[in-house]
Amino acid sequence: MLIDRTVVEVRSGHGGNGAISFLREKNVPKGGPDGGNGGNGGSVYFIAKKNINTLLAYRHSRLIAAEDGGKGDKKMRFGASASDVYAEVPCGTLVYVEGESRPIADLKNDGDKVCAAKGGRGGRGNAAFKTSRNRVPKIAENGESGEKKRIVLELKLLADAALVGFPSVGKSTLLNIVSRANVPTADYEFTTLAPNLGVVTLEDGINQFVLADMPGLIEGAHEGKGLGIAFLRHIERCRVLIHVVSMDGTRDPYHDYEVINAELRDYGAGLENRPMIVVCSKMDVEGAEERKKEFDKKLGFESYGVSALTDDGVALVMKKAFELVQKTPEFPLYVPGEEEEGGIKVYDAHLESKGPVYTISHPSDHLFVISGEEVEARYSRMNLSSDQGVAKLIAYLNSLGIDAALREKGAKDGDEVRLCDFVFEYTD
Repeated sequence: MLIDRTVVEVRSGHGGNGAISFLREKNVPKGGPDGGNGGNGGSVYFIAKKNINTLLAYRHSRLIAAEDGGKGDKKMRFGASASDVYAEVPCGTLVYVEGESRPIADLKNDGDKVCAAKGGRGGRGNAAFKTSRNRVPKIAENGESGEKKRIVLELKLLADAALVGFPSVGKSTLLNIVSRANVPTADYEFTTLAPNLGVVTLEDGINQFVLADMPGLIEGAHEGKGLGIAFLRHIERCRVLIHVVSMDGTRDPYHDYEVINAELRDYGAGLENRPMIVVCSKMDVEGAEERKKEFDKKLGFESYGVSALTDDGVALVMKKAFELVQKTPEFPLYVPGEEEEGGIKVYDAHLESKGPVYTISHPSDHLFVISGEEVEARYSRMNLSSDQGVAKLIAYLNSLGIDAALREKGAKDGDEVRLCDFVFEYTD
């Protein structure tokens, strides 16, 4: 079963807290601080593997979580850092944060990986704060919190060329002839319910390319009609399109050709810019030659005729497709650095936030609230169980110029100031 889109939740591990401890041994006077650091929490990565071809593993496993780092302990014992978690996905997988339109990564090559959730850094124990001026530090850091996100995984198959056309025009049969795909075929519409891949080997026995058979498209496929909308995205990576039209006389081949081209254009991914080979199938049917001549006259150029019954013309079409694949560059799904035009955003979960350090709001009389990703993260790492810890927090806030900022906002003596769950009284 081809599962090509799924949503999973990822959670990275919290960093372990640093310890506050002092060495107490019989024959070691003034042992000093010996609180160890906490370990780092595990991160969550997605990594592309060429031996996987579906997202089926994530159909029911909707949570990927890394473990927390261990806490620091006395006698300079550091907490253990948790192992990172690597979730394997097929090559060609796009990774999105749910709700965002641009992917954070395009994992199209074997071994490509992206950090989707960064593990929290372990906090420092009080031994790390010992200085010549502060020989008895009673402060330590809490570990950083991990991240929690909902991630959308979307597979877009990696194929060099794709067979497109209406249902029952012979696409699957053609793929079976030129490869060992063994796709089921039958004389009714929508026999093919999922894309199929096959490796085509040319007559020289050396040159090869990957060919994809797409479920049949119909008019309105880009709007959700039929099966096309679910699989049009798989065509986006293909360099060459092989447009198959039937010459069995049951449909107007030129009308079908125009409809499919319109659907490719309306899908909006530049599919109409792909090099295209037009193939007339079922040439062994009576009257097919005459219908092909009329079709070519409307096209303005000569199409390629093939017969699955006799294999006539098949090798020539595959040779032409290989030649086009060789000279056609890849069509990038997203162009780095062109965000405003649909480019991909360069993303790394390990990069620090570049937003403002803090903001101050005034939600009600006599109440001011300090918020901001960076200041809240710094606060969460501070151990306030000792007076020195509280003093360190106040010193940090003073270094940010909080007093002046509160004064500009209109704070007066006795007003309440809140940072997360820490509340203090403003004094001018």
